[in-house]
Parts: sequence; structure tokens; C-alpha cells
Amino acid sequence: MIEAIKFWNEPNNLSHWDFQMDPEWREYARMTQLAAEAVHAECPALTRVLGGISPIDERFINRLKGYGLLEHMDVVAVHGFPLDWNHWQINEWPQKIAEIEAVAGLPVWVTEVGVSTFGADEVQVFGLQRTTELLLGHVERVFWYSLLDLPPAWEATTRHKESEGSAYYRHFYMGLIRADGSPKPAIEHFNPALGLCQWFHFEDHRLDFAVDWLRRLGVKKLRTGLSWADWHRPNAVEWFDRQMDALSDFDVTVTLCFTPPSRGRRECHTSPPQVPEEFAEFAVQMVRRYVLQENQALPRPSLAQSG
Repeated sequence: MIEAIKFWNEPNNLSHWDFQMDPEWREYARMTQLAAEAVHAECPALTRVLGGISPIDERFINRLKGYGLLEHMDVVAVHGFPLDWNHWQINEWPQKIAEIEAVAGLPVWVTEVGVSTFGADEVQVFGLQRTTELLLGHVERVFWYSLLDLPPAWEATTRHKESEGSAYYRHFYMGLIRADGSPKPAIEHFNPALGLCQWFHFEDHRLDFAVDWLRRLGVKKLRTGLSWADWHRPNAVEWFDRQMDALSDFDVTVTLCFTPPSRGRRECHTSPPQVPEEFAEFAVQMVRRYVLQENQALPRPSLAQSG
């Protein structure tokens, strides 16, 4: 069951939104407001979540509040990785939550928090235990990132790839389960009262394996994504249907993000779209099919729009 729609992923991170093209985030705010209004019109009870910000920056939230965007949201989401990338310590989590709550005037969810095993498995064990102590019961939703390591042959979605050094390679070790399928020590300390965040790539071969582990761990709350860019691939409906059917037993927060290259102002998933209303149309299609269960044939992008 989908319980929440999340609009974009880390919009204040250049790896996910090109704020050099949109330096004041006006286009992001316009696109997201249109989508949030459209989703609310289709399903007023559905929780609307502002895409998890990373870094956690109250100035960014204050900017979007000034545009009126927060009037169309029910929750503000944040992402934090103090043992891997952030310049603050893990014990500062309560302070970070309070800063965003004070500016937003909305509940705050932690939709990604995790610790890599890049340096040692024991670091992840400590990070999971301490994060659970600091956040579980203090915010409504916490999603541990992630269940599965990223396969080494894949790419992580970052700005400068391998030139980032160890910061890049940490992305590959965030899972509770290694790429070869073997569990790490931290999995013994996972509290199923936490949710899990697990992204699935298009036609991801790991889907069934992941769902089996989610059930074994007793997970109820799951965060994943539906990529607008993937919607413009051949066989998109079949893959989206398969993914959402496999996840139907969980309470799912679905992130909608990533611009199809052909629909952006430039050919990149981080680009502001040429027509912001098209993102709202995508959001409505996803809500109708996977929330309202109106499984009629979905309109496909024209050949001129595919990309």
C-alpha cells in the first residue's frame, strides 16, 4: 500500500537537481507545487512529502517556504550520513531535526540515514545502534539506507564519480547485505520498527531477493522510487507493475524523481523539465494506477517525447 508520495530526491544536491540551471530553485518549487496540487486533487488523504534534503539546510527550507511550496506539503524529509559524508556528528541528529521543524512548521521524516562498511563492518553496527537510539520514537518515520549494497559493476548517482575518491566508493557499501548476497553483522541489530529505503534500478534483478529479506526482517515501512526518466523506457509499465505488485504488502513511501533526458532543458536526469506540468501528469498517472488502483491502459509518451 502506498501511504506517501515524495517529490524528488535531494533537490538541494547537484547530483539530483541542477541548481546551476535553477539557482534559486524557482523552477523546482513550481514543478513540485503543480505535482503536489495534482496529487491532492486525486487523493486528498495521501501524505505529500517534500523530497529529502541533503545536506540538511534550514536556509533551503526557508527559501521554499517563501515560495509557498510548504503550504502544499504534509511532511518535510531529510537525509543524513554523519559517519560518511556530513560535516556534523551523529549525536547532533536531534538538533538537526529541531532546526528543520522550527523553520518548516511541519513534521520531519528521516527518509534516508545509513552508515557504510567502507572502513569496517563494526562502524555500521555502531551507527545503526546509535541512530536507532537517537531517532526511533522521536520522528514519525525513519528509513534506514539501505538493505542491499550497490553491485560493483554499477554506477552510483553522484556528481564527479570516481574522482570523488573514497566518498564515491562509500555509496557501494551502504547495505545490510553485501553484493554477493551475504548478510553483514549489522543486520543482527536491525530493529524492524525502523523502515528501510531500497532503490530498485529499471528491471532490477535483485527485486525478489530484496522482498524476501524485507519479509524475513519483519519490515513494514519501505521507501523506494518510481523514476520519471524510466517511464520513458520501453516496457516501463510492465516493470512498474511488477515492482509495485512485489511491494504491495508494505506501507510504501514512493519517491517520484529524475527528468527524462528528452524532457529536460538539457539531456540529463538532473535538469529542470521544459514543461513542469509534465511531472505533475506523471505523478497523477502513478497515483491513479498504484494508489487508486485504476489499472487502465496508461498513456505512453509519444515517440517525439521518448528518451
